[in-house]
Amino acid sequence: MSALIDLHMHTTLSDGTLSPTELVRVLAATTLRLVAITDHDSLEGIAEAKREIANHPNLTLIPGIELSSDDGDSEVHVLGYHLDETDPELHEILAAFHRNREGRGEIMVAKLNELGFDITWERVVEISQGGVIARPHIARALMEKGYVSEMREAFDKYIGRGMPAHIEREKMTPVEAVQLIRRFGGVPVLAHPTYTVNPPALVASLAAAGLAGMEVYYKNYTPDVVAELKALADRHNLLALGGSDYHASGESDEVAPGLVGPPEENGQRLLEMGPR
Repeated sequence: MSALIDLHMHTTLSDGTLSPTELVRVLAATTLRLVAITDHDSLEGIAEAKREIANHPNLTLIPGIELSSDDGDSEVHVLGYHLDETDPELHEILAAFHRNREGRGEIMVAKLNELGFDITWERVVEISQGGVIARPHIARALMEKGYVSEMREAFDKYIGRGMPAHIEREKMTPVEAVQLIRRFGGVPVLAHPTYTVNPPALVASLAAAGLAGMEVYYKNYTPDVVAELKALADRHNLLALGGSDYHASGESDEVAPGLVGPPEENGQRLLEMGPR
């Protein structure tokens, strides 16, 4: 069944492989009507996406971001919708996140070099195409040299949490991420809750802090998982949202835009939560 809404996608401004313009053109050829671009710790692609989406009256764009946080047990991603990409204070906060990512990335490449992997920081920067440098860019550098066949293998063996080349970086707590989004007038939504250690406890704590929604419809979630997460969302009066988490990466588990998303009325409610 085709979807009308996809609220989780990435561009070259973080770890996707399509520019904002290219992604919007892909979306315009699908059944989608309401979409969001949610690059990691970045709003840099929103202006370009808005310019291109003006050429496609069938599409409505909600500006978004995906903030990385950590609760001590796992990395927790919080989506923020309806943020103003032109806000100078928010821009400076995000720039600090980018500098932190870059420093961490350089150290991870150095650790990989020590382990015998012949990749360079310069090539990782090239792969990022000017976007926020993240671990998938390092994974792609490893793939280019034939050290791994897929990004997931790079994470599982070398750069994922607990692996030999992994370096922790300074992150907000999930509550701080929710509060930051709220502070700048955005709508905070928990991304892919099953990636966390204890979703019910996490959702309860974030709902108390101002969480507005959570991803229930996501990528390869089974009907049973969707039902369980929908019940959790309902328990805390959270809007059940979601999307494909599309990167145009070519990975075996990737789901194309237009194949998964929340009910139309939920997307409409999120749209109405934006600025008037």
